Amino acid sequence: MINLETTYMGLELRNPVIVGSSGLTNSVENIIEIARNNAGAVVLKSLFEEQIMHAASSTMAKQEFGNYYPEADDYIRNYTRGKDVANYLDLISESKNKVDIPVIASINCVSDNEWIDFAKKVEAAGADGLELNIFILPSDPDREGVDNEAVYFEIAERILATIKIPVALKISYYFSGLARMITKLSWTGIKGMVLFNRFFSPDFDIENMEAKSSFVFSSPADLAISLRWIAMMSTHVKCDLAASTGVHDGKALVKQLLAGAKAVQIASVLYKKGFSEIGAMLRFLEGWMLRRNFNTPDEFIGKMSLDKAHNPAAFDRVQFMKHFSGIE
Repeated sequence: MINLETTYMGLELRNPVIVGSSGLTNSVENIIEIARNNAGAVVLKSLFEEQIMHAASSTMAKQEFGNYYPEADDYIRNYTRGKDVANYLDLISESKNKVDIPVIASINCVSDNEWIDFAKKVEAAGADGLELNIFILPSDPDREGVDNEAVYFEIAERILATIKIPVALKISYYFSGLARMITKLSWTGIKGMVLFNRFFSPDFDIENMEAKSSFVFSSPADLAISLRWIAMMSTHVKCDLAASTGVHDGKALVKQLLAGAKAVQIASVLYKKGFSEIGAMLRFLEGWMLRRNFNTPDEFIGKMSLDKAHNPAAFDRVQFMKHFSGIE
C-alpha cells in the first residue's frame, strides 16, 4: 500500500508536493482548489517588508541595499494600497478555515527591522508556519560579503525569538561559501530551508530602450542547480530542505526527493498546465514507488545524496569534461 505522507518543518503533509508562493496562492478560492487537487501544503503569496512597514517612501529614499529598480517606488506604493496587511491576515485565517492542509505564510524581507513584530499577527491568524524569502543582491562594491550574510542570521535570530510556529528560510545561491552558509543557517533553529528562491530577472526592450522583467517562469532546465545543492547538503544540515524551481513533472519530483529534499515546491508548471498537474505528479510518484517497492517517501528520500553517491565527484565537478557531459 503506497503511503505518500511525510513531514516538513515538523508539519505533517499528506504528500511532499507544496504549492509555492506565487500569484496562484493569493486567494482563498485558489487555495481551496489547490487542496482539492491534493497538494501537501501551500505557501501563501509573499507579503513584502515594505508593505508591513507602511513606509515605502522612506525605505526607497534610504536605498539601504541598492537593490531597487526605478519603478519599484511606484510599484510598492500601489501594491501596498491594494494588498494591505489586514487582507493578508484575513487570507491566512480564511484559508485555515477552508482547507485541511498546512498553510504557510510568506514574507519577502531584506532586513531585521520592525516588520518582525508582524510575525506575531501571522501566528495569531493561524498560519502553520512562516517562510522568509530573503535575497540581498551582492551588487554593492563597497559592501563586504560578510555584511550581507550577517543580515540572514539577524533576521533568523529575531524571528525565532518572536514566534513559536516553525520558520523556513528561502535563500538564493549568491554566496561565495554557499555550503558553509547553508550549514550555519541550519544551526540557527529554523525548521526548514528552501533552495532556491526565484527573483526579478532584467531584460532590455531594445525598441523602447527600457528595462523590463523576463523569464518569469522557471523551466525544466532550472532543476539542475537546486538538485546539485540538495544532494550535496541534505545530510549536512540540521533542518529539512525543500527544493524549488525547475520541478515541472513527476520525474523531477522524484529526483529532488532522491537528492534529499523532504518536500518540493512547484508554481510555474501550475501556471502553464493548471492545478490538475499536482495529481499527475503524484500519480507518477506512486507508480515509481510501486515499481521500486517503496511504501513511503522516507524509504528513499536522500538515497542519491552526495554521501551515498557512487561517484561523488560528479556533484563537485563544474567544468565540462567528456566523461560528465557526454558531448563530443
